[in-house]
Amino acid sequence: MEMAGNPGRYVWFVALYNARAYYPVLAILFLDLGLTLDQYVMLNLIWAATIFLFEVPSGALADTFGRKKLLVTASLLMVAEMSCLLFAPKDGGWLLFSVCVANRLLSGLSEAAASGADEALAYDSLPEKNREEAWDAVLARAMRLRSVGYVFAMILGGLMYDPAVVNRVLPESWAVSATFAHRLPVALVLVQALICVVITLRMVEPKIACHDSLGKACGGALKLTLSTAKWVFTNPATLVIVVIGMAIDCVVRNFATINSSYYRLIELPEWSFGFIGASLGLLGYVVPTVAANMNKRFGTMTCFGIIACVALVGLIGIARADSRWGLFPAMLLMTTLGFLGFTMSRALNRETGSTRRATVLSVKGLAFNLAYGSFSLGFSLLIASFPKEPAGEALRGALMWQVPFFAITVFGLLWWGRWKLLRAGKSFQSGG
Repeated sequence: MEMAGNPGRYVWFVALYNARAYYPVLAILFLDLGLTLDQYVMLNLIWAATIFLFEVPSGALADTFGRKKLLVTASLLMVAEMSCLLFAPKDGGWLLFSVCVANRLLSGLSEAAASGADEALAYDSLPEKNREEAWDAVLARAMRLRSVGYVFAMILGGLMYDPAVVNRVLPESWAVSATFAHRLPVALVLVQALICVVITLRMVEPKIACHDSLGKACGGALKLTLSTAKWVFTNPATLVIVVIGMAIDCVVRNFATINSSYYRLIELPEWSFGFIGASLGLLGYVVPTVAANMNKRFGTMTCFGIIACVALVGLIGIARADSRWGLFPAMLLMTTLGFLGFTMSRALNRETGSTRRATVLSVKGLAFNLAYGSFSLGFSLLIASFPKEPAGEALRGALMWQVPFFAITVFGLLWWGRWKLLRAGKSFQSGG
């Protein structure tokens, strides 16, 4: 196996790791197990806090101990987290909540281990000549394959979750219960996790300065973590990229984790959730092309401004949540994650050297998950502050309040970012 095969393995890993069949029913999966919406949002906070604690140490370990080793670990943790969810006891009270907490902890550890290591391994496996252009192509391939994976995963996940649909295609003697059907999307993702283990075991570590022992790696990781974090938050370019990116991401990603509750609120049938996710996957297939052209034509700050404007339109559209037409602004809102991810990856990889690339990407991931966890906590408290009756009013109220929060925060940061870059004599020009 040669290092040149790493980018292709990265593409397949990204697709199988991220296109998960339970995503279209993520919120209601936990609710139907017996959790409340407040508990579910709290689980997301636990997930984000886990990533926050381990994101940067894992990235530094990837740069010092080995990126392949971190990716294999991430895949094994994915197997463990899916196993927890697959066997979680329905209506199990505190036992159910404890198993779900374990699932979120394992998921957070897996995300932390994979974050940064996968991109860094693939990026440094490319030839140095015209590496930025080659990375654009690899990133576009990864996003397109992930979109295709989403199409199949979302359709299958939505259909498999509905026992009526499952029993319609099975012989009458094989009829399954709702509880059994609700585990099928999770079982499919468990198979994907096992394939991810095989893919990561086949990856080849680039020739970078890795320590032979874990003890030396931990010492080197600590030094690299501190120096890299200081560099990211004192270098004007990386500071602006990370801060503005996390402000947009935390609001949009929070909605992405509760979207099935929103779909239920606007009275969409559950069988349609998978097809909605598949439609988002199809939209995601064209996002890399549009995002690449947008980043080549405009500077990074302009791209951030465009993404923020589109996200604001989507947030305004979903705020009332009183009509099925609210599906379209919801879909518009979630497509901004693809544009933001492409822009962030391109900008940070351009600004970062090879020796600490995974650590920088992990610092970004840490900041993003700190922001996401904080916003999720605030969103949970906001939901709890509204009356629970009539049904859905608490979620509607929270969605309404996030619009001014997003507008004031993000557009204020865009103004600050331009001022910061001008003061430092730095400017992201077109294609930069």
